[in-house]
Amino acid sequence: MHTILHDDGKKGRWLAYEGEQEVGLMDFVYAGTDKFIIEHTEVYEGNEGKGYGKALVQTAVDFARAKGLKIMPLCPYAKAVFDKTPAYADVLW
Repeated sequence: MHTILHDDGKKGRWLAYEGEQEVGLMDFVYAGTDKFIIEHTEVYEGNEGKGYGKALVQTAVDFARAKGLKIMPLCPYAKAVFDKTPAYADVLW
């Protein structure tokens, strides 16, 4: 899986791809200059259970670490992943 980030400085979206096929997305919005909120994570029908949702959350965590940002996971799926992954505590807002 690879992702493409669309980011206008106020909000953004990662699109997830397996090869050339788009398999999911994650939407976020910036909350100031040092944090962002994950609003929605979606894996498209037929692609469930393949780890794409967790990979999208990992992409957001990697982005936050690289940029020195914190994350508030308002999306229920992302929150569940954060709750189960103590290694993400460093970026949790």
